Amino acid sequence: MKKISLQAGVVLVAAAATLYCLGTTAAVLAQSNPSNDDLELAFNGHCRECHAFDKGDNRLGPTLYGVVGRKAGTVPGFEYSDSLKSSGITWDEKTLDQWITNPNAVVPGNNMGAIFSGLADAGERAKIIAFLKQDTKSGNKM
Repeated sequence: MKKISLQAGVVLVAAAATLYCLGTTAAVLAQSNPSNDDLELAFNGHCRECHAFDKGDNRLGPTLYGVVGRKAGTVPGFEYSDSLKSSGITWDEKTLDQWITNPNAVVPGNNMGAIFSGLADAGERAKIIAFLKQDTKSGNKM
């Protein structure tokens, strides 16, 4: 009898450990692969007050539609600072990450840096950049 109880206990412990590991793995995967909604929420929470992601929709800041691969300071109809227009930057993941971290460190004298000092959270920056990469591609839903 004791062997059966011991075996049942071992099976239960192994099953519990497996379920725990599966739950932990699922949580880690969910964090490392955020949903489209998570990406848009990050954009909305940090950028949407000043920027739209619809083509031609300039607000306090320029539209971010098609920003990845675009030369800085070139959205028609938006008045950029001279420093940004002459920066020579083409927006890619690296420059966007640096910019969102601290716009004044990337281009001193830019207009955005006067009202946005930067976002320290690397995870949130990554979500914003992923959103901009996927939802502002030319020909996408916007």
